[in-house]
Amino acid sequence: MCGIVGVVNNAPVNQLLYDALLLLQHRGQDAAGIATQQGRTFFMHKAKGMVRDAFRTRNMRALPGNVGLGQVRYPTAGDANSEEEAQPFYVNAPFGIVLAHNGNLTNAQALKQELFHTDHRHINTESDSEVLLNVFAHELERASAGLPLKAEDVFKAVRRVHQRVRGSYAAIAMVAGFGLVAFRDPHGIRPLAMGQGEDGSFMVASESVALEGTGFLFERDVAPGEAIVIDLEGRMQAQQCADNPKLDPCIFEYVYLARPDSTMDGISVYQARLNLGESLAQRVVSVVPPSEIDVVIPIPESSRPSATQLAHLLGKPYREGFVKNRYVGRTFIMPGQSVRKKSVRQKLNVITSEFKGRNVLLVDDSIVRGTTSKEIIQMARDAGANKVYLASAAPPVRYPNVYGIDMPSADELVAAGRTLEEVREYIGCDALIYQDVEGMKRAVGSLNPQLTGFDASCFDGVYVTGDITPESIERMRASRVVSTETADEE
Repeated sequence: MCGIVGVVNNAPVNQLLYDALLLLQHRGQDAAGIATQQGRTFFMHKAKGMVRDAFRTRNMRALPGNVGLGQVRYPTAGDANSEEEAQPFYVNAPFGIVLAHNGNLTNAQALKQELFHTDHRHINTESDSEVLLNVFAHELERASAGLPLKAEDVFKAVRRVHQRVRGSYAAIAMVAGFGLVAFRDPHGIRPLAMGQGEDGSFMVASESVALEGTGFLFERDVAPGEAIVIDLEGRMQAQQCADNPKLDPCIFEYVYLARPDSTMDGISVYQARLNLGESLAQRVVSVVPPSEIDVVIPIPESSRPSATQLAHLLGKPYREGFVKNRYVGRTFIMPGQSVRKKSVRQKLNVITSEFKGRNVLLVDDSIVRGTTSKEIIQMARDAGANKVYLASAAPPVRYPNVYGIDMPSADELVAAGRTLEEVREYIGCDALIYQDVEGMKRAVGSLNPQLTGFDASCFDGVYVTGDITPESIERMRASRVVSTETADEE
């Protein structure tokens, strides 16, 4: 997953982009990049690390211009150690184009062959975002036919991109001397929101919180298959460019990925998590009598709304039993399992008094590998808990994610090929309660009755793009990021 933002303004955009990327930092901590345009010249800086580390004052001063875009990266393919694969990406023909992308192309390898043999374009990295940029550039060249670029040419190019590209992609591109272009895949798997400032400026970003936190009014989500064109004078045009668009947003955004203060496709992320807690409470009662639960404790941080609602419905005290150290790196970037275990204990510390002698119900947003859950349950026991129950606001993760979340291959997923009892034994809790898939879909989907479906492929194995086979999953597994680990929890 990644976070992207683009701005067309009547004043310099470098600080606006920086502030927006800080608000999207949760979507990627591996690298950050900003590109701006002044006249027909692009200026770009990108580096590994978080936003505050990637940009110094001298870097910001070197990013002039009233139009720009940025990205925070969490890589899912290619080489995580390569700064060359940090975004945005640039090509000089036609016109000069810079692009930032959130998602994952499921036919990237086939497209690379097409680009080389048919389109005569060279791909210099393993990033599928560079593939998307070159497909868009090639189709823009075809559509414009050597003439000055018009909005209709852009819409024609995006239409052809949709015909060639498979997978998930929310993208923002900047075309030299023309303006900003944003488009979303025909299933709307990855999010993209747009808004306007009081002065007529425009922002497009992965989450509404990036707009609201920088003084923009969130207007609407970019529709699946839609393209938005904002020229250098701040005029906006939009057009549907897909033949059969259907909104199937990734449900894991609501479970875990997105900030709770965001609204996506008409659904408040915070309310979705409250609803997940309400649905989960019904499951808990069927497994563990409330009389056997003394306290409900969330595993920070995404699970807090669900845990709060669950505790309220069970009539049990809600307590904070873990304190998170925000200055320790995320566990998924640790190179080995033993280092990961050490990192969990560095990152979370227990408040012993909340555990000692009690039957504790821990609530987490999801369980992926299970290693973090196993360690946290042991920490609760070490703190003196009498019994430790674990409830997951999400169903068992049984299938790899191919749409831009770095979920491991099936043999690394704790719930894949295991029964509920076998998972419980592995992670060491006294009772394990999962959300069920339909309950999850109802809990989130009820907040927007017009939404007819989700991508819930990591839970139900149904891949909405219809092009995923065991062979294609294996190919994507082979191209997964070098030297990174996948997170169980935030």
